[in-house]
Amino acid sequence: SLFRLKDIEVAELRDSDVHVKMLAAPINPADINMIQGTYAILSPLPAVGGNEGVGEVLEVGRRVTALKPGDWVIPAGAGLGTWRTQGVFPEEMLLKVPSDIPVLCAATLSVNPCTAYRMLADFETLAPGDSVIQNAANSGVGQAVIQIAKASGIKTINVVRDRPDLPKLVERLMALGADHVITEEMLRKPEMKDIFKSIPKPRLALNCVGGKSTTEMLRHLQPKGTMVTYGGMAKQPVMVPVSTFIFRDVRLRGFWMTQWKKDHAQDQESLTSMMDALCQLIRRGQLTAPACTEVPLQDYKAALEATMKPFTSSKQILLF
Repeated sequence: SLFRLKDIEVAELRDSDVHVKMLAAPINPADINMIQGTYAILSPLPAVGGNEGVGEVLEVGRRVTALKPGDWVIPAGAGLGTWRTQGVFPEEMLLKVPSDIPVLCAATLSVNPCTAYRMLADFETLAPGDSVIQNAANSGVGQAVIQIAKASGIKTINVVRDRPDLPKLVERLMALGADHVITEEMLRKPEMKDIFKSIPKPRLALNCVGGKSTTEMLRHLQPKGTMVTYGGMAKQPVMVPVSTFIFRDVRLRGFWMTQWKKDHAQDQESLTSMMDALCQLIRRGQLTAPACTEVPLQDYKAALEATMKPFTSSKQILLF
């Protein structure tokens, strides 16, 4: 394994630094890809893993004005290295979050819910009653899409892989507010027509898989609709029939949260308004943390192994 648990000295606190005690940090697929060297960001080695999590401010440098001891913070961008008990970070690398939301919600806030929020907001203008179709619907992003859409009156058609415990998964996603949960096989069946008796065809498709699943999903998109690709779990390209392009004029776009944050680095307003909106949903009980398994840091090996198993329905969260 590329990993080991190591004791290191905490860096000295400079004027613009913040000393943070980590509370909880999830293990996301992108974290694993980063370690394997297959992600678009590579940290100089030796590096601390983890791009997401929540911590409590212990102490601040004398030039720090926006944060004080006791505040909760999450990473402002990727590559912070959250799998540690504590760390000293420059103030601009941290974002204050309210400490009255559940710790697991805060720990899983900066990547998946933000991705879901932006994809629902930035590509198509959706109104209550409109519908969205997505694959990998049981992923962290998928669960956030279901809940954010539900809060906005947008219907979701959720595609998942067939699996042994399918009824249990369907029940869980319906409880989150999913309107329809179907398997990839169902996408090809004539029964799909029944769904569209009660809701309009989707103007937006969200793709985290690639390959056949994506091609099938595209067939149900409205003319001039948009498909946004934000992941490629099948490790296969996105295939689009020429006829879909010509006769239905669909748009294919990509989305990467890290890039969005870079593009909006000077535009604090867009970041804060998104965070406020998400925290509001959390407080109202309309957005919950994904299904989580809490793991003490010393058991990190088991947590990493669990993350890499197929059909994982629970996110591993390291507790410090």
